[in-house]
Amino acid sequence: MLYNAYELQRTMLNGAAAWASVGAEMLTNPSLPMGYFGMGPQLASALDVFAHATMPRGKPEFDIEQVTVNGKTHDVVESIIMHRPFGNLLRFEHDGLPANAPKLLIVAPMSGHFATLLRGTVARMLESSVVYITDWADAKMVPMNAGQFDLDDYIDYLIEFLRHIGPGTHMLAVCQPSVPAFAAAAVMGKHEDPCRPATLTMMGGPVDTREAPTSVNDVAMNQPLSWFEHNVIATVPLTYPGSGRKVYPGFLQLTGFMAMNLGNHMMSHYGMYKHLVAGDGESAAATKAFYDEYRSVSDLTAEFYLQTVEHVFQRHSLPKGEFVHRGEVIDLGGIRDTALLAVEGEKDDISGIGQTRAALHLAHALPEESKKYYLAEGVGHYGIFNGSKWRTRIAPVLEGWMRQHQKTPLKIVA
Repeated sequence: MLYNAYELQRTMLNGAAAWASVGAEMLTNPSLPMGYFGMGPQLASALDVFAHATMPRGKPEFDIEQVTVNGKTHDVVESIIMHRPFGNLLRFEHDGLPANAPKLLIVAPMSGHFATLLRGTVARMLESSVVYITDWADAKMVPMNAGQFDLDDYIDYLIEFLRHIGPGTHMLAVCQPSVPAFAAAAVMGKHEDPCRPATLTMMGGPVDTREAPTSVNDVAMNQPLSWFEHNVIATVPLTYPGSGRKVYPGFLQLTGFMAMNLGNHMMSHYGMYKHLVAGDGESAAATKAFYDEYRSVSDLTAEFYLQTVEHVFQRHSLPKGEFVHRGEVIDLGGIRDTALLAVEGEKDDISGIGQTRAALHLAHALPEESKKYYLAEGVGHYGIFNGSKWRTRIAPVLEGWMRQHQKTPLKIVA
């Protein structure tokens, strides 16, 4: 009933959003005088904000058409190089990259948003690297005959993607995927897989949530796993290709994130309203662009979500040496030559300081010179991978770490 109730509400809001958009356009039409007098500008702006906040949103596009390097602009080529039911492997490149440019696999979070949330991450790293990214599918769009997708499958996908890209690849995990990426590196390292990552960078990831727990961790710890299964898992309605699939709906994740900083979100929309009233369309457009991305959400398979809650937030299976992949306990000592970089934000309210840094201690067989920690001062969770501080302060650290541990590829598969 949860998903059906949401769909009913969304249908009603869609109609209201459409009428609000029409009203805003009428009031801002230069050929009509009503928008110039009385409360016309204020009403038009209010309708515009309401329409934008309630309009339906699908999966965004990356739309990275060009990149500028050393003052020269290059056209970017985006391509799907591997297709899987629960996620594609995308590649971004341009003709300004040298033949020996580093290969970087960015592992996007599967936490309710699409991979396009990392558009700024891809664009910045594309200046110096051939960039690959995991483009995870929206679970409600995956038919039931595709099977399930859990943490084991997630790790398998990463290993398969790394093997397809080839030896010498660097891997960057942003937030949630730090755990499965860490596990994948350990599995590949233990078996001396030639395609194991040259470096693994984890940014704002919940590797060990016992360190500096946040409100997100508290929610997971304060309820038994059965509570999550009974209260936040829903069945995809008949209107979607994945009808009948059990999922953790993206709209619930968005609601939770919005509630954490409700005051800030309200002020952002009020600021948008004031910009529109003042005729500052450029500033209003920047806020709209952010929320267009932020409000575009996807569903997670129930099995992946529940296993993440259980093993990452409740049982701490990986740091305790109890995480099992395909029947084999993951030995983090298998990481012997994959250099690790842990990046945390000083003001991160999702993953507390120390949760990602814990990975450096857990990789006990890795030499200390192959470990690095960077604390980004004054940076929140989103700012770790997007925005000016990411571009000017954090990305150069990552690029330097990759250069320092660059390995000559044995072959190029992709």
